[in-house]
Amino acid sequence: MFTGLIEHVGAVFAFELNAEGGARLGVDLGPLAEGTGLGDSIALDGCCLTVVALDGSRAHFDAVPETLRRTTLGDLKPGARVNLERALLPNKRLGGHFVQGHIDGTAIVRKTVTGGRWAEWHFSLDSLALAPQIVEKGSIAIDGISLTVAGSDGVGGFWVALIPETLARTTLGAKTEEASVNIETDILGKYVHAMLNAKGADTKPRISEEWLRDHGY
Repeated sequence: MFTGLIEHVGAVFAFELNAEGGARLGVDLGPLAEGTGLGDSIALDGCCLTVVALDGSRAHFDAVPETLRRTTLGDLKPGARVNLERALLPNKRLGGHFVQGHIDGTAIVRKTVTGGRWAEWHFSLDSLALAPQIVEKGSIAIDGISLTVAGSDGVGGFWVALIPETLARTTLGAKTEEASVNIETDILGKYVHAMLNAKGADTKPRISEEWLRDHGY
């Protein structure tokens, strides 16, 4: 579990595809290497991966074919920069929102609008199936960054407001229009959406005037 608050931007130093369709990634963790051990979970651009080898600050991760298919990790090359966050400790403040590190899909940067002390970034989902899970003022993780949805058109387009600190301390500031980003929708909305759309689910309103009267309201 993560918070969506990026701790460090690391550099990819190796990327090697394997015969099974997965890949081995090498990332320099920088200061995050201190206290990190084999088997620890680290989010790379929002995708939760496990440290399988560690040499100083250089960590290696295995990505399975499903991960490469669903995320932008398959497009990484040596020299690329990635957002890094270690797993949340139970005694730390939750400054962002609950982020699982399970990427739902990707989106494209459609346009950026720069303001005085903010920037408005517009995105378009690659899969319209995620559109119902993105709601105005709800939480969303973009490349692992916890953000608030400023608005949504309900058909795959949405936008967020970014402060200079976010653009400076993450990889978003270097993104250009048409760039791909990883998307994880809010865990609460995800489960509510799944239950309401479950086969055979009773979606009729359960609370009525009669129900309230019977229960003393």
